Amino acid sequence: MMTNAATTADTLRKADATNAGAQKVVIVNGTSQILEMLETVLDAGRYDVVFVESSQHAYSQIKRVQPNLVILCVQVDDPAGFQVLSMLKLDPDTREIPILTYTTEPEADEDTEEAAEPNDSEIFAAKPAAWMN
Repeated sequence: MMTNAATTADTLRKADATNAGAQKVVIVNGTSQILEMLETVLDAGRYDVVFVESSQHAYSQIKRVQPNLVILCVQVDDPAGFQVLSMLKLDPDTREIPILTYTTEPEADEDTEEAAEPNDSEIFAAKPAAWMN
């Protein structure tokens, strides 16, 4: 599902040749479930989708591709997603690109025991929200 940089570039060139008017979307740090869901939704709308596996090269890929939308996974325990977001918004060449951010639960290790079922007070407790963009 996810591709390396060379395959991504080849896919993008082919998409540019066949769908000159298609919207470009870059997805960064997506889990396999998120990628499957987004691929289905975006494929139906005939978007050219570029998957970037990690935040490490995301900024340079986005700057090169100049997509119409970036979908970026940010997690509190991994500041790399927030760094990409900041760099994109600070750069005059990329600051106008809309960015959809989302977060996922950290993937649990197979050895980790299942968490106990939350009680009503935990489910309905107020939780802080952080807004970006």
